[in-house]
Amino acid sequence: MSVVAVTRGHHHVVSAGHELAALAAFEALDQGGNAIDAGVAAILTLQVVYSEQVSVAGVAPMIIRLAETGELVTIAGVGGWPRALDPDAFIKRHEGVIPLGVRRTVVPAAPDACLQALERWGTMTFRDVAARAVHYASGGFARHPVMLDYVRRYADDMRHWPDNVAIWMPGGEVPASGDQLVQADLGSVLQFLCDEERAAGGDRQAGLEAIRRAFYRGDIASRILAHQRSYDGLLAAEDLEAFRCQVVPTVSRRFRLRGEEIEVHTCGAWCQGPFLLEALSIALAAGVADLEYGSDAYLHTVAEALKLTFADREGYLGDPDFVDVPLDTLIGEAYAAGRQKAIDPRQASPGMPPPGSIRGHAPFVPAFGKGEAPLQPPPDTSIVCVIDGEGNGLCSTPSDTSWDTPVVPGTGFAVSARGAQSWAVRGHPSCLAPGKRPRLTPSPCFVLSPGRWIMPFGTPGGDVQIQANLQTLLNHLAFGMQIQDAVEAPRIATHSHPDTFAPHIAHPGLLTAEGRIDDGTCERLATRGHRVERLANWTHWMGGVCAVRKDLVTGEIEGAADPRRWSRAMGW
Repeated sequence: MSVVAVTRGHHHVVSAGHELAALAAFEALDQGGNAIDAGVAAILTLQVVYSEQVSVAGVAPMIIRLAETGELVTIAGVGGWPRALDPDAFIKRHEGVIPLGVRRTVVPAAPDACLQALERWGTMTFRDVAARAVHYASGGFARHPVMLDYVRRYADDMRHWPDNVAIWMPGGEVPASGDQLVQADLGSVLQFLCDEERAAGGDRQAGLEAIRRAFYRGDIASRILAHQRSYDGLLAAEDLEAFRCQVVPTVSRRFRLRGEEIEVHTCGAWCQGPFLLEALSIALAAGVADLEYGSDAYLHTVAEALKLTFADREGYLGDPDFVDVPLDTLIGEAYAAGRQKAIDPRQASPGMPPPGSIRGHAPFVPAFGKGEAPLQPPPDTSIVCVIDGEGNGLCSTPSDTSWDTPVVPGTGFAVSARGAQSWAVRGHPSCLAPGKRPRLTPSPCFVLSPGRWIMPFGTPGGDVQIQANLQTLLNHLAFGMQIQDAVEAPRIATHSHPDTFAPHIAHPGLLTAEGRIDDGTCERLATRGHRVERLANWTHWMGGVCAVRKDLVTGEIEGAADPRRWSRAMGW
C-alpha cells in the first residue's frame, strides 16, 4: 500500500523534488506553456529551494521528448574544465586530489541549458518561467529537513566560507526546520536576468539572448571572473564566452519485459546515465526477473550486477569528446550475457570486481582509498519530470553544491564545482583536462513502450542514482508494480566502488539496506558475504525518484513522487 497516492490527470502532470518546484511547473502548464517551459520553471525554482545542492550556476542535464515527431534529445548541461588548466601542474600542486574551493570549478552550464531549451522548444519568456523562483528567493520559504540534513553533515566544509555560512548557517549554526530562508542576492540576480530580457524588447529570442549575454559575457560574468581571480581560480572570460551545451540524441537500448517491448533512454557518456542500461542488461541476463521479489537471492543479484557495472564505469567512462568509450559494447546484450557469469549466486564479491575485458580497449583499474569513517550521504541533486497535454516530455536533474566552494559575493550562488567528479590521476578515463567534462552523476532518464506509453523518470543521489533507478524500473516493469508503489518500495545500495566525488573513497563489501527490508533477509545477505548496514525506513540517502507516465492510448497521465524527499506530484 502506497504511503502517497499516485497523482492522476488527463491534461498535464509534473513531479519534482520539492513541492514549490512542482507548483511552478504546474502553473506554467496551466498558463498555456508546454513541458519544456514547465521543466525550466521547476529547474529555476529548485535552484532556490534546494540552493544548497542545486545552483543557478551549476549543471542541468535534460532529456526532452518532442510530441510532434516522437524524437528524444538531450541537452548536455555540464561544462568542462577551464582552458587554462595544466593537468600535470594541477596534479603535482594538489598531490593527486581535487581540492575544495574554486580550483574545482568547471564552466557553469545550467543557464545555457535552460536558455537553449526555451529557445528551441519553449513558448514562454524567461521572466514568466522564472517568476516563482524570483518570488521564493526574495520572499523566502521554509527550510526543509532534506536541506538541513545536508547542511548539517557538510557544515565543517561550509565553514571555510563566511558568505556561504551567512546564507545556509546564519550565526554559524544549522537552523531549525521550518525557519524561513530569504536569499535576497539570489533573487536580485534572477530579477536582473528578467530585466535584461525585458529591456531587449518584444522579441522572445532576442530577450533570451540578452540573458545569455548578461550571464556569460556581461555583469554576472564579470563578478564570477573577479571572484575566480581573488581565489586563484582558473576560469577565464574565454571559457564563459564560448560556452554552449551540446544538444545530442539519447543513448538507448530495447528490452523485453513481461512480453512488452521497452526502450530505456539516457544521456550520453558525458554522464553515468548509460550505465543504467548496462546494469539493467546484466541484472536481466542474470535472471533477476525470475527470482522471488525482495528475497535475499534477488537483492544479492541486483547488488552484484551493480558492482560489475560500477567496475566498468571506473574502467571505461570519461568525456566521449576525449575518451573512446566502448559504449555500444558495454550496454549490449552479448556483453551482459558474458558479464553476468562473474556473479556467484552464493557469495558476494568482497569489493568492486575488475572491469570487463573489451577487445581494443585497456580499462583503467583505480587504486582508491578505503573509507573508515561512517558513510555520508553524497553531495546531491534534484529532479523534475513533466508531461504536457500534447505528449511533450522533459526530465532534468539540476545540481551543484554550496559547501565545497565559495559563493560569488552579491549573487547568492556558487559556480559549478563539478570538477570534484573528475580524477586528478593520470590514466584514469575521467582524469581532468582543459575543456573536458567531469564524469557527471546527475543522469535523467526516459522509458517508453513504442505507441503505448512514455515515462520520464530519475532521481537525485550521486552514485545511488543508477541503483535507485534500476530498482524502480525492475519494480515497475519486471514485477508489475504501479508506479507509485515502484518508487516507494525499499531499496539497497552498494558502496564497493570509489565514490564519484573526490576524494573517491570506497567502502568495499558495504551494502546499505532500508529498514523496511526485514531482518531475516539482511541476515541471509550477510551470510552471502555482504557487509550489511541498516538505514532508516524512508531515508533520503536512497534517492528520491520522481516519474510521470502517460498512456498514449487513453491519454491518462500518472505522476509518482518519492516520500523519501520533499518531492511532490501535481496533475490535472
